[in-house]
Amino acid sequence: MLDPKLLRQNLSDVAERLKDRGMNLDVAQIHLLEEQRKKLQSRLQELQNEKNVHAKSVGIAKAKGENVDSLLQQVKDLGETLKSTEEQFAAIQTELDNIIVQIPNLPHSSVPKGKSEDDNKLIRTWGEIKKYSFTPKDHVDLGEKLGMDFTAAAKLSGARFVVLHGTLARIHRAIAQFMLDMHIKEHGYQEVSVPYLVNSDTLFGTGQLPKMKEDLFATTSEQGLYLIPTSESPVTNLVRDEIIEADQLPLKYTCYSPCFRSEAGSYGKDTRGMIRQHQFEKVELVHIVHPDKSYEALEQLTQHAEVILQRLELPYRVMALCTADLGFAAAKTYDLEVWLPSQNRYREISSCSNTEAFQARRMKARFRDPVTGKPELLHTLNGSGLAIGRTLVAIMENYQDEQGRVHIPKVLQPYLDGLMILE
Repeated sequence: MLDPKLLRQNLSDVAERLKDRGMNLDVAQIHLLEEQRKKLQSRLQELQNEKNVHAKSVGIAKAKGENVDSLLQQVKDLGETLKSTEEQFAAIQTELDNIIVQIPNLPHSSVPKGKSEDDNKLIRTWGEIKKYSFTPKDHVDLGEKLGMDFTAAAKLSGARFVVLHGTLARIHRAIAQFMLDMHIKEHGYQEVSVPYLVNSDTLFGTGQLPKMKEDLFATTSEQGLYLIPTSESPVTNLVRDEIIEADQLPLKYTCYSPCFRSEAGSYGKDTRGMIRQHQFEKVELVHIVHPDKSYEALEQLTQHAEVILQRLELPYRVMALCTADLGFAAAKTYDLEVWLPSQNRYREISSCSNTEAFQARRMKARFRDPVTGKPELLHTLNGSGLAIGRTLVAIMENYQDEQGRVHIPKVLQPYLDGLMILE
């Protein structure tokens, strides 16, 4: 959430910066509501003062033995006016709040300006793209004989689900274990296990609610819980309503979890295979840091995700998302895109974002400034390290041979009792 003071003091500037994100902020509406809010706030103070004066007058009159009926009626009338004004003020404030919580984060000055994903900026590439003496198959055709079953999944759940059998299921699990071991042992993350069902406060804190409600799976129970779209939500909310001591920073968490997304608005996109599913697994990375350190942390987090691809020897590139392609909460994002031979192009496998204080303000997540002793907003970052299903897809396609077999990356072989080839 943006700072309400920033909106009050620099609304026109905010509106201009949001245009780069393709959003036209209704400045006139916000100005009107803000003026109404100020007038009602001033009126409330006047009425409260007037009521206090009349209440004192009642006390003085009673002490003198005077008739106070008219004064009591005035106090009563003032009370009713005060209540009515408070209700009007609350309604205006709610309307303002509903607008503010749906305004996306402001892009960092280093974010390239653009109108679509075509304007994303290439930062670097890694690895050599393999040349095949045959036409490489996609993961669906490869998986048909290796234990990837979309027919069974459709029977169980419908479209955009998969069942993995046998060794393919083991490899999927091995990928997750390898990623966790890397982040814990080499990158210094603390592993956490979190609930897969969360309340609306949690999803509001990280920005999925109310803006992206249609992309969530909600339970029908009275508790009003949602299946997590990413473990970023519960992990980041561990610091909600907390004041962290400065010497505890940075906090670095990693978490393996399933993710559930309705994929609203993506109909017709990537309907084949495991690229875009309603349920998938991911190893998430979350940083909670001092505001002065968040852009340094973004580079570090991104590098940690890159190391996974490097150890798996999968060609990839790093893209800086342009202003129009940023996620709702992000001030800056790097996408990692892995090479898929069957598509002859790079596809996203991780997004690493700095949300600055945007999520922290929604969560009231703070640290205590050691100089002033006052609570200040933290900065939060998150990224996939990595999406497991898409990593499996990339391994299958990049490590295939002409016989339709899949060679296992060296770093995964110890997790599979030395297995070298899936056939």
